Amino acid sequence: MPHSAIDPRALLLSLYQAGLKAVAGETVTRRYLSQSNWQADTPVAVMACGKAAPAMARGAQAVLGQRIDQGLLVTKHGYRETGLPPCWQCLEAGHPLPDESSLQAGQRLLDFVAQLPPAMPLLSLISGGTSALLEVLPPGVSLADLRQVNTWLLGSGLNIADMNRVRKALSCLKGGKLVNYLGERPVLNLMISDVRGDDPAVIGSGLLTPDRDPLPSNLPGWLTTLLAHSADCPPGRAVLPAVEPQIVASNQDACEAVAEAARARDIAVTILPPHYGPVAEVASGLAGFLRSAGAGVYVWGGEPTLELPPQPGRGGRNQHLALSLAKALGGEPGISVLCGATDGSDGPGNDAGAIIDGTTVRQASDYPGGAAGALDRADSGTFLAEAGALISTGPTGTNVMDLVIAIKTGPRDE
Repeated sequence: MPHSAIDPRALLLSLYQAGLKAVAGETVTRRYLSQSNWQADTPVAVMACGKAAPAMARGAQAVLGQRIDQGLLVTKHGYRETGLPPCWQCLEAGHPLPDESSLQAGQRLLDFVAQLPPAMPLLSLISGGTSALLEVLPPGVSLADLRQVNTWLLGSGLNIADMNRVRKALSCLKGGKLVNYLGERPVLNLMISDVRGDDPAVIGSGLLTPDRDPLPSNLPGWLTTLLAHSADCPPGRAVLPAVEPQIVASNQDACEAVAEAARARDIAVTILPPHYGPVAEVASGLAGFLRSAGAGVYVWGGEPTLELPPQPGRGGRNQHLALSLAKALGGEPGISVLCGATDGSDGPGNDAGAIIDGTTVRQASDYPGGAAGALDRADSGTFLAEAGALISTGPTGTNVMDLVIAIKTGPRDE
């Protein structure tokens, strides 16, 4: 793959889009329901929660049509779905930090299931973001407490499984507690996985899956005190329904779609094991690998962790990883890397990630303290914006963690 044969940025964006398309919420939901013949000819209710909820709801509507008696959709502010029929209630709430709308959505969900006919089947459509978007708190815990917990979690450096264990412990809804309100109805739980191992107990903090793992150790004392309030959560109903869990899209699916798109262009491609450690360690490992790798496309999934300073700047973990790689690969020819969130939102901003190469650090040479200063301040987004390296997709209709796609040009090592 000679250097002159490709435009690295255009190719990276094309491969990234191929990965997103393969795990699009509307596509995967439609496919599963079309093939499963679930509760054929029976009226059903649908709840869709998460950043991919609008897309998943469209997929369900396309297959089930008038069989949907009523639906409830909860998604992020700005992601509202307007193309669904009147039988749907569509709500927006806070993400990544829960807000008053998140508490209203949690109560609305309980009201929604409470008024369903006792035997009506329920289709649950869950994707990442659910943990912040709806909540029912124990007595004695306030919204301010909840936001303090989530702010601490987002900057703690904990992985998503440990973060969600804390969220479940503070909730009267998550960790399988929603099941207590569902009576004896059959439930099909379709999930787009944004967690390592595709564990239903972690996706969306496990609304329909009981928690079975201990809390992370060494939590701050104020948080441990708050968690004690969970003992006051209402027990709910004693009769539990049969819940059928099904993963309909995963990070591995996206990686494989990227690889397939590269092969279709007759480009050598390798999928590498996913990365989950601290961003600095991930960047060091990726940079070392790419320096010695032969020509071709390399694909990683996963989700690194990032511990934030008290006053972080602009950006998220993908932008921090991208700038760390740009710094490590500064001056290195023939290597371009895309680091992108599959939901289109890397951190609290609207950027999905960035594309960097060996020249990126030089493009923003006026930033105070250079790349090292931006990384110290967790302000990678500002630096990368000045370098023209950011990528923006808007809401993608999916959420399967992150993708890192690298292109190395030149002769393949033998």
